[in-house]
Amino acid sequence: MEEVPHDCPGADSAQAGRGASCQGCPNQRLCASGAGATPDPAIEEIKEKMKTVKHKILVLSGKGGVGKSTFSAHLAHGLAEDENTQIALLDIDICGPSIPKIMGLEGEQVHQSGSGWSPVYMEDNLGVMSVGFLLSSPDDAVIWRGPKKNGMIKQFLRDVDWGEVDYLIVDTPPGTSDEHLSVVQYLAAAHIDGAVIITTPQEVSLQDVRKEINFCRKVKLPIIGVVENMSGFICPKCKKESQIFPPTTGGAELMCKDLEVPLLGRVPLDPVIGKNCDKGQSFLIDAPDSPATLAYRSIIQKIQEFCSLHQSEEENLISS
Repeated sequence: MEEVPHDCPGADSAQAGRGASCQGCPNQRLCASGAGATPDPAIEEIKEKMKTVKHKILVLSGKGGVGKSTFSAHLAHGLAEDENTQIALLDIDICGPSIPKIMGLEGEQVHQSGSGWSPVYMEDNLGVMSVGFLLSSPDDAVIWRGPKKNGMIKQFLRDVDWGEVDYLIVDTPPGTSDEHLSVVQYLAAAHIDGAVIITTPQEVSLQDVRKEINFCRKVKLPIIGVVENMSGFICPKCKKESQIFPPTTGGAELMCKDLEVPLLGRVPLDPVIGKNCDKGQSFLIDAPDSPATLAYRSIIQKIQEFCSLHQSEEENLISS
């Protein structure tokens, strides 16, 4: 696989395609022509579209299977409990769209109007969009290369008629690839509040989360904090806690301390979460007294506080 040169000056640099480090790069001719530096007109269109969206939150994970989509769904459920708050949940996991299932919206279809694509509404104040709504069957495989994925994300951000929204939650695929670069690039001018990064306690997950944190810093994406999911199991009968995924290297707490990022909280395992996701129901409503529900609510409150502070800082910058 051909790698980008370590000292790449970047496509928007005056040295693009001309520097010593550009020699041998497969994109040298493209960069030298200046085509790579041409801004995508969609960025301005998306910025205009996002003026009606107050807060934008990305949910990331380095590793697959850590409960990122489950967290995204319950963040949306929790925020939408306030009927005066408008929530939008956007699923950009193009190859593995699980949000329609988790939200109980399988089989729903997207409708087009004069103002764009209409989201699928779970509640009056909770709209959802996913590539899963565009498939003829949930078993259909999406076999797309990067450019087609990027085009789909661009359409979701530019062409969906979200209306006035308080929180846009973007559920991303695992890793740090095309989809992540695209959504950060397209939303950069519209100002992303930050990213919530999901992990589990064991080192095999933390290893990839460190990469995710590094990615956020490289693309200047603020980190709201880390959530340690599947953090122990509390027996509903004896109330004793067991470590199903032992934090052999100190878990998310030590990692956050070392990397100086906030730990938003730990969500313990609860079998009811999985059952509710399969049924497309909110775990927060079905199990209000579960330790996992209390953890979710505490984390959601911290995210709201971060977004409010971020909004105040932006308003101060504009006024000054």
